Amino acid sequence: MNQHTQGVPEWVPTRDGRRLYAMALPGPGGAAPTVVFEAGSGASRSSWAGVQPTVAGFARAIVYDRSGLGRSAPDPAGRTLDRLADDLADVLDHFGPGPFVLVGHSAGGPIVRLAASRRPGAVAGLVLVDPADEAADVMFTPKFRRREQTALRAGRVLARLGLLRFLYRSLLDAAPADDVRADLRREAFGPGALATQTEQARTFLDELETWRTSPPDLGDIPVTVVSGGLARAGDGMPEDVRAQANAAHALRAGLSPRGRHVVAEHSGHYVPVTEPGLIADEIERLVLGAPAGA
Repeated sequence: MNQHTQGVPEWVPTRDGRRLYAMALPGPGGAAPTVVFEAGSGASRSSWAGVQPTVAGFARAIVYDRSGLGRSAPDPAGRTLDRLADDLADVLDHFGPGPFVLVGHSAGGPIVRLAASRRPGAVAGLVLVDPADEAADVMFTPKFRRREQTALRAGRVLARLGLLRFLYRSLLDAAPADDVRADLRREAFGPGALATQTEQARTFLDELETWRTSPPDLGDIPVTVVSGGLARAGDGMPEDVRAQANAAHALRAGLSPRGRHVVAEHSGHYVPVTEPGLIADEIERLVLGAPAGA
């Protein structure tokens, strides 16, 4: 039986008795940090399928499904940022002891920042890919929140009708292998994924807004921020949002003592799909620059 593109399946226990579905590619061995990927708000491990195999050429590379996404069962206690970061911490403990490079896309950006702030000694670097960031004022306006709620309502209707996969046909077509494409068709576009995304959104922006005055402390952890270079209303990044997002990304990178801001010139929001090689290069830069046992 051929190995899946994203590696060997493994169930990760959480501190409160749930299980999270993970897949690991072992990498070449040695002392390089382990790379752990955190997907965007409604996305599963499959969103990293274009990046993870390349990363496995120089480091162990792990993807997982948050509760209620992919193959992980829903979390009956809700999906606050605190619980999301705790789940990531449980993944790190399972695959530990580290060091780790954490990679987060979109809403996954704040999740890896919070988790890293709780385990700074185990984290050798962060790569934030077009992340949600509290420095972007536009995210907290009534207009932005209306856009988000409208998109979620439409998504729930399309998921119930079995039509959501057609809206994301370009993402399906871009999947790097048949096994990943099959996983996406089976797991990514049903009502359960939209229910989880809606539950996460219930508190996410309010919690993120509190970080404007008390953000997670990352100390001297190196931070690379990758921004999309294109404004696209269809992926939630029209021109007004894109401009503020990229300015916030530059600020976030500048706050790190070894920060780096990179623009994916040919991408909108879905950089892991459209420019996976660029992300892999930035991960490699951090992995190879990290001291053993960082």
